[in-house]
Amino acid sequence: MLWLLAHDHHRLLGRGGVSREVGHLYFRWYGVLSQGAFPAGDRLWQYPPGAGPVLLAPALLPWLTYFTAFVVLTLVADLVITAALTRAGRRPGRSPRGALLWVLGLPLLLHVPLARYDVQVTAFAVLSLLALGRSPRVGGALAAAGALVKVWPALALIGTPRGRTTRQTWTSAAVAGAALLALLATAFSNPFDFLRQQGGRGVQIESLGGTALGLARHAGWPGRARYQYGAMEFVGPYVSSVAALSLALTVAAFGVLLLWRVRARHWTAATPYDAALAAVLLFTVTSRVISPQYMVWLLGLAAVCLTSRHTTQRPVAALIVAATAVSTVVYPALYGEVIHSTWTGCLLMLVRNGLLATAAGLSLVRLWRSGLPPAPTGRVPRRRTRGPRRDPAGLRAGR
Repeated sequence: MLWLLAHDHHRLLGRGGVSREVGHLYFRWYGVLSQGAFPAGDRLWQYPPGAGPVLLAPALLPWLTYFTAFVVLTLVADLVITAALTRAGRRPGRSPRGALLWVLGLPLLLHVPLARYDVQVTAFAVLSLLALGRSPRVGGALAAAGALVKVWPALALIGTPRGRTTRQTWTSAAVAGAALLALLATAFSNPFDFLRQQGGRGVQIESLGGTALGLARHAGWPGRARYQYGAMEFVGPYVSSVAALSLALTVAAFGVLLLWRVRARHWTAATPYDAALAAVLLFTVTSRVISPQYMVWLLGLAAVCLTSRHTTQRPVAALIVAATAVSTVVYPALYGEVIHSTWTGCLLMLVRNGLLATAAGLSLVRLWRSGLPPAPTGRVPRRRTRGPRRDPAGLRAGR
């Protein structure tokens, strides 16, 4: 992955576009953040306040360039995830498959994970889930910290067992999140400007809605792809309707997850892991944006699921690995095909998003079934009737 990052000027590796994110965009934000302010009026800044400290972290290694320090810290986060998954897999009743999936699955994304800060965010979610069994309060605090960097780690808490564990976890998350947010709002100006930029996002070409619009171009739809809000998005008639439909599907997915939690009656040690993966999958496939680095999140959560022998998500993990491999062909290798909605680009997106949609549906079904109480065996116990006792010796009167 490091070698690929050093040679990403090649055409099939993105012609420098992958590393440019850190070297130019992140470094520019670093200059603003180091002055005690979040970027204001920047259409590309769409991240919660917790992203600020992550982008400032390379300053901890002042003897390195910003780019090199960022990559080093990303590798450290990768090492932390690997160590946590390995340790979890060595416990009694656990499996080393989780660490194996992470170590072998992440390189399928080539050098993209090293030039984005999604590995750091995934570390918060992975550590949060693995900590829930021993310390719900620590798990809640880690999830809250991750949610302040990128919102999705909050979904890691959707499957916490009912009762005391849920109260401790969610209370800890609320307190830690409020404290960290207050600290960041005090230390930096413009902490909530990202909300205005996030609300203006359209339909990215790699999303499920974007796949439909890409196919619509072959049927005469006059829209086109344009770079805006940090991604290639479709512009043209009906794009706003597709975006609204995506938001409606996200709300519906959240409602289904809440319904599962209300109706679930059976919890195992793997249920919090399985629920987190199902939730993030549902929110990913219904999102207006599905960037390649989103696969880092899914790989990390799938790896956590595989550390438990009770998980229901093994076939889902296999689908995620397959979708990750296809994502690499989409970006950076053949991204131009996707931008211009050629038949090759549309086919690639159909396959990748089809795998993700199948994984999301299968994940939800298996999670739902696992929450049902065990079915009765169908055997009706025989009622013993008390009759006259046997008198083998023939001692009763009349014999």
